[in-house]
Amino acid sequence: MKFAVIRTGGKQYRVAAGDVLTIEKLPEAVGEKVVFKDVLLTDDDEETTVGMPTISGAAVAAEVLATGQAKKVTVIKFKSKTRYRVKRGHRQLFTKVKIFTIDSPTHS
Repeated sequence: MKFAVIRTGGKQYRVAAGDVLTIEKLPEAVGEKVVFKDVLLTDDDEETTVGMPTISGAAVAAEVLATGQAKKVTVIKFKSKTRYRVKRGHRQLFTKVKIFTIDSPTHS
């Protein structure tokens, strides 16, 4: 099974063809194609290629399926005996993508 490790949004993801990922928000609209060029590692069961830090010429193609907001995370700050209470909520934006191909200069 061919897979790759890509970097996007400050995080690393292990991806294979056909995978659906929820990643940090991208500027592309729903239905558009996305190419991830920060490929850190590729593997095809015969040979593993590790980038230093990335593999030049390697790319992962994907399509944007949806965008949205995650569930609300509530943050509460509290200090006893000082009447200090702060309650805040946060909803992180995300993009859902489907991986199509993994192109590598050594594994075509």
